[in-house]
Amino acid sequence: MQQTTKSTKPIDIKRVWHILDLNDQVLGRVAVKIAGLLQGKHKPYYSAHLDCGDYVVVTNANQVKLTGRKKTQKTYFRHSGYPGGARVTPISKVDPAKVIATAVSGMLPKNKLRTPRLNRLKIFVGPEHTYQDKFKTL
Repeated sequence: MQQTTKSTKPIDIKRVWHILDLNDQVLGRVAVKIAGLLQGKHKPYYSAHLDCGDYVVVTNANQVKLTGRKKTQKTYFRHSGYPGGARVTPISKVDPAKVIATAVSGMLPKNKLRTPRLNRLKIFVGPEHTYQDKFKTL
């Protein structure tokens, strides 16, 4: 008897909605969890070349914790390409949703699937979100 490996087809992919509350959770640790859910690595039929991931709703983005001295020392750098075009922004002045999206983006593979995965990430600063109808109540 010959056994064959079943390849995952795009029609076999089922997307589920996950909700994460970031109240007093460390940014890097939770970004790893979010990136794994967006990629679909928790599913038995995960395949690296397919977008198997789920939707992730993040609440309380303003309550996320930074370890060490990152609250005062971490900065975001961008450059316009012109002389003197460097812009350095401290993390305290950046929107919390942007901080989380940047952290998750850095943990996803740099390929054509990154943008669709990030589009399935929904970040809310407060505890309320607009996706209550996606979650089943028991």
